[in-house]
Amino acid sequence: MAASLQFDLVSPERKLASVEATEVQIPGADGDMTAMADHAATITTLRPGILRVITTSGADEYLVTGGFAEITATATSVLAEQAMPVSEVTGAIMDTLIADAEAAGSSDEAAKVVSDMQAVRAALNV
Repeated sequence: MAASLQFDLVSPERKLASVEATEVQIPGADGDMTAMADHAATITTLRPGILRVITTSGADEYLVTGGFAEITATATSVLAEQAMPVSEVTGAIMDTLIADAEAAGSSDEAAKVVSDMQAVRAALNV
């Protein structure tokens, strides 16, 4: 059996997950990464994307719009700006998230967030 780590995902609205996971795939601001047991201690910011949690019973996916992930050898904790199970994401929700990102300004950083949101929409086909 693969080693596991504690995974917790929290947004301001609710606690979305608290499970034993074998791996957590994270949309990091500097690139995607996978956290597993015995990972080196790391803190990273998140970009908009799909966070995937692999457990012994399957996989769960969540849309995150940003935030932070703290990874240790035994746990991964994600504090997301906004997060929801992929099963709850609709076209209307994506429209709102993209419009909010567009309204944030015209800097290169804001344009990257809009681009990331559009990529998530395409990946989810909503």
